[in-house]
Amino acid sequence: MISENLREQLLLLPAYLEGHLLLTLIALSLGIAVSVPLGILANQQPVLKRPLLVAVSVLQTIPSVAILALTVAALGGRIGLLPALIALLLYSMLPIVRNTVTGLETVAADVVEAARGIGMSRTQILVRVRLPLALPVIIAGIRTAAVWTVGLATLSTLVGATSLGNYIFTGLQTRNLVAVTVGSIAAAVMAVVLDAIIGGILWLVENRLTANRNNEEFAGRYRRVFATVTGAVLLAAGVSAWSLLPEPDADFTVGGKGFTEQHIIAGLLARELEDAGFRVDQRLGLGTQVIYEATANNAVDAYLEYSGTVWANIMDRDDNPGRAEVLAEVVDFVEATDGMTVIGEFGFQNLYALAMRKDRAAELGVRSIEDLIPVAERLVAGGDLEFFGRPEWISVRDTYGIDFDRKLTFDTTLMYTAVDERQVDLITAYTSDGRIAHFDLLVLEDPRNAMLPYDGFLLASAEAARNPDFIKALADLTGRISDEVMREANRIVDVEGRSVREAVDYLRTAIHGLN
Repeated sequence: MISENLREQLLLLPAYLEGHLLLTLIALSLGIAVSVPLGILANQQPVLKRPLLVAVSVLQTIPSVAILALTVAALGGRIGLLPALIALLLYSMLPIVRNTVTGLETVAADVVEAARGIGMSRTQILVRVRLPLALPVIIAGIRTAAVWTVGLATLSTLVGATSLGNYIFTGLQTRNLVAVTVGSIAAAVMAVVLDAIIGGILWLVENRLTANRNNEEFAGRYRRVFATVTGAVLLAAGVSAWSLLPEPDADFTVGGKGFTEQHIIAGLLARELEDAGFRVDQRLGLGTQVIYEATANNAVDAYLEYSGTVWANIMDRDDNPGRAEVLAEVVDFVEATDGMTVIGEFGFQNLYALAMRKDRAAELGVRSIEDLIPVAERLVAGGDLEFFGRPEWISVRDTYGIDFDRKLTFDTTLMYTAVDERQVDLITAYTSDGRIAHFDLLVLEDPRNAMLPYDGFLLASAEAARNPDFIKALADLTGRISDEVMREANRIVDVEGRSVREAVDYLRTAIHGLN
């Protein structure tokens, strides 16, 4: 009997597959439309060849996540399909441009000379001789680009575009291996099928003349391949066209960053708004800068933010005047500078904290960050994807005068496993995380107050905040979630392996007795 978890994931498959296929086909089509002419231009104008190939090669060396973040910033905080398409287009260019240049260069000189000899113009030679002969090499580049695009399209989740990456990122953060497996298999199958379709198109082009000869058996095979490829192309085009049909717009978009607590609170906000009669869309897995700018530009309407995050990363402050003052100044900043509205505090903090296994801490005689001073240079520290690049680490490093032998970066799920299995000596844990108790970790005291306060608050876009029913639907959540309640909700997902929906049900029961 199919498990409830797998059934739930399969129900999401059509929407995620639709979005992923749409992204891939549009990006690949744009890549072909841009890259093939550029390759032809580079071949026809040798002075442009090297600069063009260097440019597309450099684009390929930029990390894909960085390309996505830069694209969102360049579009003024816009998230969704457009920034994802631009990033995928840029990444698809290298193999197509390079193979177009290579394919045209490999056409034999005597063939070109013979074409000139019968009076063909330069354009005629290009269109009727060189491009047809170079086509197998060009299509090989397109096949490579297609596989790359399918894989990279999973990252579009990070900028709010629907894709199979929704499975992978949500599954990683909530320890749902079924979701990760479904997303990975679906992406792999899509890549294989798309590669086979393009390969089929190449076979049809290469054998079109043979099929017209008096060989009925081969002609029959040709017709079967043609019918299969045509059907697959029409099906893919139909699914993509269906994805582009207008749907009822969501009344509000709820956002979330890429970890469990954010997914739970996003689910809570969505449920509260849906109960109030609104249509709600969720965009999860967004980075801090992306989601903040998206909310400032009304692309996201509500999400959970933290006072310390805005203080250090948005306001570029490196001092720590205390919890109350940090929160007050953050509220003033987001409302006065970026025009957003703070609906209220949730009632819990999610502080960064250094944590160790209790036996390792006892072995070193460590109970506070101050105790690390004589031993830090011999220790290996693990952090999340952001910590060692954040002002908080600089504050801890400079306040206590410490640094570690090695600083390793992990996905948050793997970070706790790493310290539990002694792969690292300490990690940058979150104080509202249920895994601290589960892994029996000791949270080190911070006697010099190097770590910032991290009060969770509900941040809303200016446009959404003008709707009184929106405010009313969410206002009851403020001040109702304690540290203990949030920690338990996180534990349900991260430790017990239950769904985000069950954690949301727990929060709603704790807040106002609803199921």
